[in-house]
Amino acid sequence: MRFAETWMQCTVAAARDVTPTIREFVLLPDNVDITSAAIGSHIQVGLIIGGQRDTRCYSLVGAFDPATYRIAVRLAPDSRGGSRAMWQLAPGARLDVSNPTSLFEIDWTRKNYCLIAGGIGITPMLGIAAALARKPVDVAMHYAVRSRQDAAYLDELVTLLGDRLSVHAGDAGQRLDLDATFASLPSDAMAIMCGPMRMLEAARKSWAAAGRPASDLRFETFGSSGLLPTESFRVRVKDTGAEIEVPQSRSMLAALNDAGFEVISDCQRGECGVCAIDVTAIDGEIDHRDVFFSDEQKHGNRKICPCVSRARGTVTVDTLYRRDAA
Repeated sequence: MRFAETWMQCTVAAARDVTPTIREFVLLPDNVDITSAAIGSHIQVGLIIGGQRDTRCYSLVGAFDPATYRIAVRLAPDSRGGSRAMWQLAPGARLDVSNPTSLFEIDWTRKNYCLIAGGIGITPMLGIAAALARKPVDVAMHYAVRSRQDAAYLDELVTLLGDRLSVHAGDAGQRLDLDATFASLPSDAMAIMCGPMRMLEAARKSWAAAGRPASDLRFETFGSSGLLPTESFRVRVKDTGAEIEVPQSRSMLAALNDAGFEVISDCQRGECGVCAIDVTAIDGEIDHRDVFFSDEQKHGNRKICPCVSRARGTVTVDTLYRRDAA
């Protein structure tokens, strides 16, 4: 597996609201030297959600700090309960966190970079922006938010980037035009982005339509946002008679594993495809929240990434064998 995890205990050293809906937490590990963390890394946080232990993933904010972890959490009403559990933590609270890992694979030798952040997706981008701002390169950032008051870390970004920062506030009609943005980039530019699923899908289509190499668009997902509301649904396991309820607060992957139908996984963010399993029947609708499968594969509904994807109604899966998901 790419993401071998080492867990440690931390104390919440500080908490503050950086916007009305985003709270920053500073975590202090117990007697552990944080030797290194790649820019744009994230950590897993162990939480009690709905009476059960679960994990949530949060990006580290800003430059590497050898003494603390800094994360920020958006309070999301339509979520699986992780943000509500985090917002209940006060300074002095204890929790387990994993070692930092990174899904970004950034070529730091380029001369031109376009950074794109959507909402809370600014968290890993702040450290990347700081690193690039120190280099003799051309870098610009586009920050899409619902309103300017929702723009976390805006003062830090202005200090770092000045007029190279463009804020696109939806309530002011300042929509980010991805086609125009990508068309204006030099041919050797690399785009790096983090944002909600719809934004990422739109960016991938726009990038491809511009004729640019897929490898020059690097991204990370967050929040596992989908097209359908996050609600409970049912999973039947083929040839077993088992029918499992997946509550709003749990992933399909966790529910299957809890019921003894172990599904191997890796990133648990819908990006690697390791956990993909076969879908044999659907009584309802699947909400594919991964970025691993193509649009055609998602439309075919033959496989699902249970780490992030959900459903409405009942879906029947086969966990006993897995064909090549490519």
